[in-house]
Amino acid sequence: MTTANFEAAAGKQFTLGSDLSINSLPKVSLHDHLDGGLRPQTIIDLSTELGLDLPAPDAASLGAWFASQSDSGSLVEYLKTFDVTISVMQTPEGLARVAREFVEDLHADGVIYGEVRWAPEQHLTRGLSLDEVVDAVQGGIEDGIAAVAAAGGRIRIGQLVSAMRQNDNGLEIAQLAVRHREHGVVGFDIAGPEDGFPPSRMRTAFDYLAEHYLPTTVHAGEAAGLDSIRSALFDGRTLRLGHGVRLAEDIEVEETAAGDSAGGDSTFVTLGPLAEWVKDRELALELSPTSNLQTGAIAQWGSELVDHPFDLLYQLGFRVTVNTDNRLMSNTTLSRELAILADTFGYDLGDLEVFQLNAAAGSFLPVEDREELANRIVAGFGDA
Repeated sequence: MTTANFEAAAGKQFTLGSDLSINSLPKVSLHDHLDGGLRPQTIIDLSTELGLDLPAPDAASLGAWFASQSDSGSLVEYLKTFDVTISVMQTPEGLARVAREFVEDLHADGVIYGEVRWAPEQHLTRGLSLDEVVDAVQGGIEDGIAAVAAAGGRIRIGQLVSAMRQNDNGLEIAQLAVRHREHGVVGFDIAGPEDGFPPSRMRTAFDYLAEHYLPTTVHAGEAAGLDSIRSALFDGRTLRLGHGVRLAEDIEVEETAAGDSAGGDSTFVTLGPLAEWVKDRELALELSPTSNLQTGAIAQWGSELVDHPFDLLYQLGFRVTVNTDNRLMSNTTLSRELAILADTFGYDLGDLEVFQLNAAAGSFLPVEDREELANRIVAGFGDA
């Protein structure tokens, strides 16, 4: 995407068919990075206050720069854009503003529950402590929730505290997450370069989290394959897979042509033991279609959305969920992700409802709250 044809997805209306607004449908967001969802104008404002240089002078061209840089086909190159967003998230005021606007933007897109993930260790360059940055983000989240309520809306948000897998300080970040579990934190994650940094490197952190009953979701099956997913499940005790798209490597699809010994066109699907384990335990897959294209996570299957194994996983009964990953970098919203999936695979309103119910079931809320969330989704889709 170039500056010339860039048009921000935020605020755009997406429809199913000719007139049904996807934006207005109740949605659940499980995989959305705080430092990947900034408004371009906010980056400009905060960088001016901090005296930082930016790669573009105004909001439109800056948004276009992010979209262009992120379309590299490489997760490593994709991650480099975060140097810019993280640089303006180093003060309590900056963190609180970004978090508040994050909540407001999710609500504007119809999200009724969201889990926002971020890595506190990346926000310490101006002297803040780990606990101070978590408190600043939580303050911004609460301000955003209050602003939504004041306007007659309703949204709920939980923090997912992430440890950067290359820094080998998982136990410290796990302890941080547990300290704040009564103040907004609902779970733990590990992020950063996946290939070469398996969850097993942070086994002590995951042991600690298990001892304190804090749920985990792990980035796995994006830049690395089945071994990474296996480590997330058995070293990380993960209850969800962050992306998890490469789980499809453990699924064998065989097509037979008419006239062969099978007697006609047939498709045979065989699940490997890892795929079967994930399916049987209904572990949610946090799939992010646009991001998965941009980072090359689906390169072995193709380079277009139609090549994404999303539909294969859905048709086989996996608990697929739809996510944005990084709304700024991918120039997307949850409504847009649903719209392009519906357009590509022919999904209808019932399919979109299933994706939201899957996300509600996979959320880190208490069971009673998950049930209430599911009821809100059913009621909202029923009124559509």
